[in-house]
Amino acid sequence: MSTRCEENEQTSGDDNASQQDAASIADVSVEVSTVDHTLQELRRKYRKTRRRPKGLKRLWAYLLNIPHLSVITTAVVFVIVVVMWSLLWVFIFRRESNSVAYFAGMFRVANVEFIPEYRQAESHEFVSMASKIQHVVSNVYKMSSVARLYKQAVISDLSNNDKGGVLVHFWMVFVVPRLKSPSMCEECIGAIFRDSILTTLANRSSVGYLQGLPVDIDSILINGVQRSDYTSNTAGSQCVDKMYANLPGARVPLNVFSSWGGVNCHVKLTSVPGSLIRLTVTSLVIEPSGCVNDALTVYDALLPMRGRILHRVCEPVSSSFSIVSTSNVMLLSFRMTNGNKSFRGHFDAIAEEICMSQLETYLEPAISGQIFSPFYPSLLPPQCSCTWTFQTPNSASGVALQFHNYVLNPKDMKGCDHGWWRVNEVIFCGSYVGHRTVFRIADHNPEVEFRCSSRNSAQPFQASYSSYDISQPCPESHFLCATGLCVEKSRRCDGLDDCQDESDEVLCSRPTMNCGGNSPLHPLFVCNGETDCTGGEDEINCTQETTCTAIRYQCTSGSCILKKNAKCDGVHDCQDRSDEADCECGRPSLLKNVGSSSGSERIVGGANSVEGEWPWQVSLHFDGSLYCGASVLSSDWLVSAAHCFSKERLSDPRYWRAHMGMLTQGSAKHIAEIQRIIVHEYYNAHTFDYDIALLQLKKSWPAPLSPLIQPVCLPPSSHTVTDSHRCIVTGWGYRSEEDKALPSVLQKAEVSILSQSECKKIYGPISPRMLCAGVPSGERDACRGDSGGPLSCQAPGGGRWFLIGIVSWGSGCGRPNLPGVYTRVNKFTSWIYSHIS
Repeated sequence: MSTRCEENEQTSGDDNASQQDAASIADVSVEVSTVDHTLQELRRKYRKTRRRPKGLKRLWAYLLNIPHLSVITTAVVFVIVVVMWSLLWVFIFRRESNSVAYFAGMFRVANVEFIPEYRQAESHEFVSMASKIQHVVSNVYKMSSVARLYKQAVISDLSNNDKGGVLVHFWMVFVVPRLKSPSMCEECIGAIFRDSILTTLANRSSVGYLQGLPVDIDSILINGVQRSDYTSNTAGSQCVDKMYANLPGARVPLNVFSSWGGVNCHVKLTSVPGSLIRLTVTSLVIEPSGCVNDALTVYDALLPMRGRILHRVCEPVSSSFSIVSTSNVMLLSFRMTNGNKSFRGHFDAIAEEICMSQLETYLEPAISGQIFSPFYPSLLPPQCSCTWTFQTPNSASGVALQFHNYVLNPKDMKGCDHGWWRVNEVIFCGSYVGHRTVFRIADHNPEVEFRCSSRNSAQPFQASYSSYDISQPCPESHFLCATGLCVEKSRRCDGLDDCQDESDEVLCSRPTMNCGGNSPLHPLFVCNGETDCTGGEDEINCTQETTCTAIRYQCTSGSCILKKNAKCDGVHDCQDRSDEADCECGRPSLLKNVGSSSGSERIVGGANSVEGEWPWQVSLHFDGSLYCGASVLSSDWLVSAAHCFSKERLSDPRYWRAHMGMLTQGSAKHIAEIQRIIVHEYYNAHTFDYDIALLQLKKSWPAPLSPLIQPVCLPPSSHTVTDSHRCIVTGWGYRSEEDKALPSVLQKAEVSILSQSECKKIYGPISPRMLCAGVPSGERDACRGDSGGPLSCQAPGGGRWFLIGIVSWGSGCGRPNLPGVYTRVNKFTSWIYSHIS
């Protein structure tokens, strides 16, 4: 031990660690101390002569030290976990958490005096009142079941109306995980607000108290909105303008242009209390796209609330029209894409119309007066009313109201969508039609009350009123139609729909041929394309010009000929040859046969088609799935059924695709996007009357596909289908009512067209714009999925195919003695050409 100590003293220049190591080893055994000492000396010399690592090498050597390596490994793993968690949070959890829901709402604060400063969002008065209301609204939701989701409320506008107080427009923002988004329904948010208002049984009004704030419960409306609605209408937006009409009757001009780029702007209109706003649209130059790209939306509020849409304009406007609000506020939302787009118009403050009149009629029915819808000729607002009290000369006289495009029918279990009428305590519903009607009231002193009932602005109406003899509504030589019109008895059963509802053409016995007789042939047999008389006299002089009626073909020159089916029959019948113009239609070119016509591939008695057999047949897919059928009319246009697009989302053309030139589902030769959808303005969702719609394609099909894709011929209004015509209904719809799977191959089924009398006997109120087709056994019929598809009829002798019907509705599928009901296309030829020409 002592010797070791002496040797350690001689090496005092070495490091302390080495000394400690040597000492510890020497202590283990005296016998090995000398050897250890020698090893230590050699180790010291080696350390002195070795070069120490520098820079990265030194750092690497340090890191490779085992204790350091374990720490570093732990740190690296920790960093990787943090990074992965952050990525998950950003791209998954945060995405789930940051789904933002926006709501727009309005309510009336009662018993608070409105002051003009409230119109200015920068004023101290507005900020003070808005802060107070915002605090109340926030407290409602912070103490509710959605408190954790609630983010903020923003008071947008304060306005006044004829009910007094202050009308509050506000935004609400919620941060909602997608898994909880169903709890953020607008009905739920509205219910929370309403349930927070305290009312008492003694209170007979609709005003309750919300944390001391008097709120009108009936005025509350909350709608979910898009993020773009919120961002483009808030205070930071650069495209929100406010305009005020302070003088009744004074026009305030409105002009919007987008020559230098797209426009997504909003104009808030207000007027003096107690007045309404009348907006007049003089012209609107936009691209027709079904309101997808360009649109003008008018709201009956100061925020873009779906429940307050007054009117939407999706087409260019060349003839001016007016829209009336239900209060003294209105919002105009403009969306215009790049291009030379523009809006011109004006607005003014008008007084609320007191529509109440006492009217007298005269003894002579020919003398009449006029009644008009409220605010005529402006569109009808959702809320309005009129009362007319009539006085006739004597108790034997009643009142006849003759409408131009409107009809009254007794109210059933459904609501009135286009006008609520009370006539001597009996309720009627109004609806729009494309013809005249007469409504008779068998009372000499009736009171007639009208109320608006449309969700949006509706078309105006006018009617002439006169007296009539209750005991004899029509002159003795006339026939009383179900529409109320009077037509000459000689015009009954002449093949013409003089009554506008075919009531003069039903219950008619088949007319006699009277061939070779002194009296003229019945119009049904004259020049219908079939030789009814053995001598053929019914088919001579068919190109002879005659007076124009609905059952005679009209040439482009305006002259009419006797021949009914002159269109595209291969013969020049009109002097101007217009009957053979635009006849590149209805000529299929069969390419190849696929499959068989086995019963296993039927759609209610149908059979497999052949490729190229029905080149106008289109399969309409909504959101990727077969939904309806359609027919090709031209390179740009398709025709289908209106009920395919009746719901809000279904009316958006962006969700639709037209699969064309297709025999088997999934093998379309061309898939076209839809630019816009035009549903007939008189379409009735309850009765399926006017069940027709047009679809404009974004792009036509390539020319080489013409053998597989081509138009069907459009029938003129005079077109007649006889027993010699061959009629086929086609589609990919279900093969029976019970079927769960759709056929893959296009199906066809031959059917016969029934007379209108037979159709009415089966279904009752069939309109002149419908027709029935089928077979008595019901074994051949259209079914679900075929809606909007074609009923095509071929002229005798292998002529062209014409689109006679559009699959509309029916009682089940393939039931005996219950034929399918189709839209009668020749009733809409003029309407179709007015849009596609």
